[in-house]
Amino acid sequence: MNIEKKIEINRDLLVQIAKIGRKNSVIPSLQNLFPFEHYFDEKGNLKREELDKIDGLWTRREILTRYLLVSSVLDQGPDLEGVRQLLKEVVNSLYEKEIRIFHKPLDFFKEIGISIDEIIRKHASIKKIRAEDWAKENKSNPNKYNLFTDRTNQVLGYAVYRWGTPLCVPYLLEKDFQKNRNELIEPLVEYIESWDSAEIMSQQIKDNERYGLGKAIGDKAGHLFAKFYIHTFGLAKRNDESFGPLSYELPFDSNAGRVLFRTGFLFNCAELSDYEKWDVIQKGRGKGGKDYIRVTNIRGRKSNELSKSLEFMNSYETICIEYLKVRKRKPSTVEIQRIPNTLLLDTQYGIGDLDDGLIYIGTNYCYNHDKPKCKECPIKSFCIAYNKKDLISRFRT
Repeated sequence: MNIEKKIEINRDLLVQIAKIGRKNSVIPSLQNLFPFEHYFDEKGNLKREELDKIDGLWTRREILTRYLLVSSVLDQGPDLEGVRQLLKEVVNSLYEKEIRIFHKPLDFFKEIGISIDEIIRKHASIKKIRAEDWAKENKSNPNKYNLFTDRTNQVLGYAVYRWGTPLCVPYLLEKDFQKNRNELIEPLVEYIESWDSAEIMSQQIKDNERYGLGKAIGDKAGHLFAKFYIHTFGLAKRNDESFGPLSYELPFDSNAGRVLFRTGFLFNCAELSDYEKWDVIQKGRGKGGKDYIRVTNIRGRKSNELSKSLEFMNSYETICIEYLKVRKRKPSTVEIQRIPNTLLLDTQYGIGDLDDGLIYIGTNYCYNHDKPKCKECPIKSFCIAYNKKDLISRFRT
């Protein structure tokens, strides 16, 4: 198959997934959270026209952004539904006790005993509800159900590392602005939008010398935060391309990796042997001795194949320089994680739509076991695994 045909197939696939994502967008339900009970209308829609309203010392946009940063950091582990429920229940419980951690981040530490007690208590209640189903889905023991970091029982480390670190960022920003005699009502928002692009912001959220979260947040979570901020909740004040729908990379998670692998998207970017060499495919390291797809290892890997297309390289240059702003000069080769942005250029869809589509397909059809719902899947006509079942039976994410 020639290069242009591979590009065409991949573009058609991503547009179809993005179209599905737009119809089935994933919007976290926040209207039942105490801090945000006035932020949403009766139908659960965010009152965007009221984002500049003051809530305490800060705008509603600022408070929501603080929540989304903590949410992005926490959004990992063996049971995402349980993780998200834990966040909501702990937040509600703390606010009931007047520990307003997004309005006054220092309160989390001042009342660290209560904060930890609530995390333990809510974790125990969620475990009672979720453990049995989780164990069946993962062929595991319900007693192993654990939402804490590295599946330990050390709640203090989890609380300070996963909750406390992102809560420190707006607090430190506030103090720094005050030190410089700048009174801001959106310190975190101002910091986020001070970067050249959402992609650079997602990197700086992790790597910045003063405000970076370091290992508390991964690349996927940084891009998830960008998606929440720009696409899901539409909080961005900037309206330029560098904070628009294609201004950040796809949050590569297990759903994305599984769907993009089985459909053949990744095979149109590089060879199977390349993915094995890059340790994206890890032989025998998945459940039941299956080959494991570690999609996060794709970052920084090059597609020599697609780099041969002049037309594609021109679009890729536009994405890198004008949207992501990660390059100042024309790139010579294509990095695989930026191919989705390039293929969606000049379409009506963005990375948020694509990610929503990947989540929808991955959680409703393309299951991480031997019996996904291939016949019902809306992208089966694009999927090479539909007729090549070893891509399903042999690999896991």
